[in-house]
Amino acid sequence: MSQNSSHNTHNTIDDNLTNAFNNSDSLDALDISAADSIHDDILQTFYNRENVAKIMMATLDYIDKQVKEGVILPYFDDIDAEQWQEKTKALDIYITDEDEGRELNLEARRKDYATNILSYPSDLPAAIIGLMPTLPLGELIICHAVMLREATEQNKEALQHISHLLIHGILHLLGFDHELGQVEQDEMERFEIEILSGLNIPNPYY
Repeated sequence: MSQNSSHNTHNTIDDNLTNAFNNSDSLDALDISAADSIHDDILQTFYNRENVAKIMMATLDYIDKQVKEGVILPYFDDIDAEQWQEKTKALDIYITDEDEGRELNLEARRKDYATNILSYPSDLPAAIIGLMPTLPLGELIICHAVMLREATEQNKEALQHISHLLIHGILHLLGFDHELGQVEQDEMERFEIEILSGLNIPNPYY
């Protein structure tokens, strides 16, 4: 859990993956929680556990292949590729409203507005990760209202936009950062487009 794991929540989905998802070793545990203001029907409609798990596994399987081809994960560059491949991964996702989203974005980035997604990497030393059976990636915080508004403004299906945001967020948890320069932006966008294509979701940058 990241520094934000203590949010006041009541909608918690314990998503230790069931046998339906055991055809991939990329994801060991997916924990989805939400603010009190996020109703259960929103979670079931937009953050259904099967869909979210599918997106996570597709992303991590893609990254595994990139690691095998020599891609370095910036936040895990002190862990050798074999150790990365062998360890199962864990991810926390928190869904919130615009008010809390604004507070969190102000605290994390000094920006006084709610953004679509925030990424909090686990930031654990390699020595600690080496002792853990599961590798924690960190936490993603999604502001549901912002996500819906963006999907409408960009003429995108909400579920496809969520898929893109989740992939984008996981890449940030691994250390990829489009704000570092054009090369980094192009690489990150290429990863996103290829992962989405594997999920039969169109290029979000058109």
